[in-house]
Amino acid sequence: MQRRRLFFQLGFFALFLLAPALDLLRFDLNEAQLWVFGQRWSLGIDAFKAGEITANQAAIQIFLRAFLPVILLVVAFLGVAYRYGRLYCGWLCPHFTLVETLNNALHRASGKLSFWDKHRTHRANVEPTARWWPVFGALCLGFGFLWAITLLTYLLPPAAIWGNLIGGTLTPNQARFLVIGTAVFTLEFAFARHLFCRFGCAVGLFQSLAWMANPKGMVVSFDRDHARDCRTCSTAVYPGGSACDNGCPMRLHPRNIKRMMFSCVQCGQCLDSCDETQSAKTREPLLEWKVGADAVRETLRQRKAEMAAEASDTAKVRL
Repeated sequence: MQRRRLFFQLGFFALFLLAPALDLLRFDLNEAQLWVFGQRWSLGIDAFKAGEITANQAAIQIFLRAFLPVILLVVAFLGVAYRYGRLYCGWLCPHFTLVETLNNALHRASGKLSFWDKHRTHRANVEPTARWWPVFGALCLGFGFLWAITLLTYLLPPAAIWGNLIGGTLTPNQARFLVIGTAVFTLEFAFARHLFCRFGCAVGLFQSLAWMANPKGMVVSFDRDHARDCRTCSTAVYPGGSACDNGCPMRLHPRNIKRMMFSCVQCGQCLDSCDETQSAKTREPLLEWKVGADAVRETLRQRKAEMAAEASDTAKVRL
């Protein structure tokens, strides 16, 4: 599953970088023109000004070419999120692809996946070494610059931007955008990439809200009846135990209830870790995806467990 996910991630990442150059999607500020799939996307306003179409025809054109595509895209996107959660984040999002890459580089430098982790994450055959710090810094800076110039090519002709950059003839505004953008993105990649994914990304936030509103949405189910089997949970990569927790790139605890998994990106790494450790002991995995009626039953079971825990805490306080 992780090989398939990497294939989708790399493919979409390449598409994100090449879309402006291929005129698949960009808005040219110089021409005030939207390009979609190599074609100029016109709303019919120029034709209306030239008297070629009536006001009613112009209104229909605007609705069909502007509002309707956006509505359909948003509905389809949120429809997928309603059932499967942040599937886009975990399987396609270019930013999250870089998050995982930087996680690995930082782990080789410090033993942590984030500067804000309290404890180190032990991985087999990986000993933190100081020589990885320059690599981590160079990746943050390189990705920050790549992000800044790619976003600029979505707004201005890519050939002109790259030509000006190589020839050293960037305009003051272009240079200013690249410098500021690179600085902001570099800092974000270095210090706040997980925080951005959780709380700063509107795309991820709306996916999570749609998913939380659906009791039948896909969830990571935990077999609590065999929770004691987690005591010896370890894999070849995470021999120190808690393999599912350590493998989560969003620094979540997959065995938690759904509302504590608000920013889960459905990457499936926790499932793979659980499957590996339990299969080695000829046992069924304790974590698996549930959707539909099975997800509802899992949610109800979680609520009962939560209510029982609260009742137990209340009884202890009274005693």
